[in-house]
Amino acid sequence: MAKRDYYEVLGLNRGASEDEVKKAYRRLAMKHHPDRNPDDVHAEERFKEASEAYEMLADQEKRAAYDRFGHAGVDPNTGGMSGGFDGSFSDIFSDVFGDIFGSARSGRTSVQRGADLRYSLELELEQAVNGDSVEVGIPVLTACEDCDGSGAKPGTRPTTCPDCGGSGQIRVAQGFFSLQQTCPRCRGAGKVITDPCRTCGGGGRIEKRKTLSVRIPAGVDSGDRIRLAGEGEAGLHGGPPGDLYVQIEVREHAIFQREGKHLYCDVPISFVDAALGGELEVPTLDGRVKLKIPTETQTGKMFRLRGKGVTPVRGGSVGDLLCKVSVETPVKLNDAQRELLREFKRTLERGGGKHSPKESSWFKGVRDFFDNLKP
Repeated sequence: MAKRDYYEVLGLNRGASEDEVKKAYRRLAMKHHPDRNPDDVHAEERFKEASEAYEMLADQEKRAAYDRFGHAGVDPNTGGMSGGFDGSFSDIFSDVFGDIFGSARSGRTSVQRGADLRYSLELELEQAVNGDSVEVGIPVLTACEDCDGSGAKPGTRPTTCPDCGGSGQIRVAQGFFSLQQTCPRCRGAGKVITDPCRTCGGGGRIEKRKTLSVRIPAGVDSGDRIRLAGEGEAGLHGGPPGDLYVQIEVREHAIFQREGKHLYCDVPISFVDAALGGELEVPTLDGRVKLKIPTETQTGKMFRLRGKGVTPVRGGSVGDLLCKVSVETPVKLNDAQRELLREFKRTLERGGGKHSPKESSWFKGVRDFFDNLKP
């Protein structure tokens, strides 16, 4: 089968620059590489076709012969230039695919940033609303002081890896080309430790318990996170440390419930205070305040105390405290109290249903309901 024009394979014009050739090949190689298309039986053919086109057009001498004589100019069977995949393609492949597979031709991957850590911190509602400073103790990997984080025994130093020559990468042949991959012996560090530090066992890090002071800003809530930069695990081989994220969890409160910037609480009152009205002391996070109860107050009535809620941590107006009244029925009455209540009930009954409007309307609704059920 006749070969396609190399420029056509790469989707280029004949005057394309070297950079355009390289970019076109990278795009096609990433698209058709067999590892990225395990279910496509034609992917490898398209990949090889693009690779052959790139090998010819990336070499100025081969490209000149191809531009003048076509495929015959680079086909050794017709007396053209020596070509094909003779083992030198590995240099071309590593040049183009270094960034695709994450390998580095000259850089080392030994320096690694330390891992981020997460710490769950439980707070009382008062601490979350008003802010606080809390000390926490966390286990964390820190740089070994004996070896200064190198992992080598004090007085010695890591030596160059004999397998990769210090590059951290080795070439592995796969068919007609070769891949660069992380050196398995030094794991990309480029160096090996022949005499490891006894304190850290060659890891360069040891676990310690660190005590930190965490400043809690006013207004935080469950789910908020506080970031402590550089307080995570130590990095490897001189890499920067990670961060510590403190996850806030606010405990349930005996009196208040929080919803966003507002606080809620239930206020029990006697049925006498509910009927006659009065003044009650209710708690807030700032202290006690007087709450006026109007006459004939019903269960479920909500009173709003403005500005007695939470100042949002991200700014905004202060929330409110909403007090919900719950009328309590008296218990453990003596005989005299029961008789007074019976007399009180008789006086209400003589006055009709005007003293209990909801009760009268409810019973009327019940009667109407049953009347409508009759055939």
